Amino acid sequence: MTSTSASSLLEQYGPRDTMEYDVVIVGGGPAGLAAAIRLKQLAAEKEQEVSVCILEKGGELGAHILSGAVMDPRAMEELFPDWKERGAPLNTPVTEDRFLFLGKEKALRTPNFMLPSCLQNHGNYIVSLANVVRWLGQQAEAAGVEIFPGFPAAEILYNDDGSVKGVATGNMGVGRDGQPTEAFQLGMELHAKYTLFAEGARGHLGRQLMEKFNLADGKAPQSYAIGIKELWEIDPAQHKPGLVIHTAGWPLASDTYGGSFLYHLENNQVVVGYVVGLGYDNPYLSPFEEFQRYKTHPEIRRFFENGKRISYGARAITAGGLQSLPKLVFPGGALIGCEAGFLNASRIKGSHAAMKSGMMVAETAFAALTSGRQRDELTDYPAAFEQSWLHEELHVARNFKPWMSKGLYLGTLMFGIDQIVFRGKAPWTLHNTHPDHTCLRPASAFQPITYPKPDNKLTFDRLSSVFLSNTNHAENQPIHLTLKNPDVPVQVNLAEYAGPEARYCPAAVYEFVKDDAGQDKLQINAQNCVHCKTCDIKDPTQNIVWVTPEGGGGPNYPNM
Repeated sequence: MTSTSASSLLEQYGPRDTMEYDVVIVGGGPAGLAAAIRLKQLAAEKEQEVSVCILEKGGELGAHILSGAVMDPRAMEELFPDWKERGAPLNTPVTEDRFLFLGKEKALRTPNFMLPSCLQNHGNYIVSLANVVRWLGQQAEAAGVEIFPGFPAAEILYNDDGSVKGVATGNMGVGRDGQPTEAFQLGMELHAKYTLFAEGARGHLGRQLMEKFNLADGKAPQSYAIGIKELWEIDPAQHKPGLVIHTAGWPLASDTYGGSFLYHLENNQVVVGYVVGLGYDNPYLSPFEEFQRYKTHPEIRRFFENGKRISYGARAITAGGLQSLPKLVFPGGALIGCEAGFLNASRIKGSHAAMKSGMMVAETAFAALTSGRQRDELTDYPAAFEQSWLHEELHVARNFKPWMSKGLYLGTLMFGIDQIVFRGKAPWTLHNTHPDHTCLRPASAFQPITYPKPDNKLTFDRLSSVFLSNTNHAENQPIHLTLKNPDVPVQVNLAEYAGPEARYCPAAVYEFVKDDAGQDKLQINAQNCVHCKTCDIKDPTQNIVWVTPEGGGGPNYPNM
């Protein structure tokens, strides 16, 4: 049988059921939930009715949330001044900061008095962001927000005038061949006066909006990194609640942006992770393997002796900063959180920024909804951002990523001068100049990297790691990692770049195998996908396009 297009299915089974709201929010992360909660707070204060719903592609709130995370509570305090009394799961205050430059065997600690303010975490909390999101979800539901987990927004809907009308959820029960199965269900349409997009870094629908409304025109190219994380239960003798350790240097080459985090939570738990900028040029580099090597450093491995790995995950991070922020609004909606790129890469923090962006757009949307300006573009939102503490924070950090892209040593020196001497107010602003996918160079310019085999105690392979992420996709559904041209992976990526997708993917989704005729082909193991979006970003030919899988698929992070 031939594949049936989504439009054909709609013609055959339509029309779709429709639900009407004042505001529809795509994504149940910190940004989306903060926006929904703030809308309901304002409605209660003004005794107005505002209908709000959230679509979340994960099987439950928090299932797809992955972050370090050290959380700045500033936005939480604005949203809920009584967050402690309400029981928000910010349980472990930071007690100590350490920053290490790693050599292969040695570590050099930077004295704390020399650390710029962005690396000082007094007053912040080590959290499981997934659990914070679950708690925010409880507050949202208590306020009257309708939340639909397991329903990914798969399509943007438009009015006749070109403004955003809302979104449609994906069809359920479509087979691998594109044909409806016995379990087929048509998606539903959600119409809204305003639709807020909070999908996280490299959102599928956000990409479409950027192109349709030219939101990134005149902006520096967005820059991304991949963050790979594990959760461990360690020997109590090695545990120090509140300890925050960051490192730079080994095992990455000095010309490659990256570093690590190691945070001590409560209950003898430690989160450890590695961040690698996706602007690297060596196609043989594997961020996953670099992370495994990092854990073998004498200064790091001691924390994990007699420990047990509990969970694993990975996610792309927006790191371009203020210069890479797109236009935030368009007719009928807005971008918020990491969908827009509000993360402060110098602090490795984005949850407070995401929440603040959601609160600002909520205040703007509420004013429009209650003043008869319901179809106006929400221009007061970017205006409010420009006057906010968040804009000031990102302005101070604006040169971090451009400096660090020039190499570890020069970048550290110049950003140190930027922060310590000029306090983030240097009379210059640097810009990223190249999208990450253009930075990869041909494999002929490099030697293959030989990575050590995993010992399955401290270091592991991809498949055992994906198992710990609780990732699952129905095997009979269409592959959600689509190729514009199926010939490109072998004819270009394998031939010129030695097949980098087999290395930059942290979940063993892509592998090159031989077909029955002995010819190379790309095999896509879509059921392994942890929705990190790295392939969509780093593919040198931009031939891979990540689209939404069937609802509820993907990882199910319990405490990440």
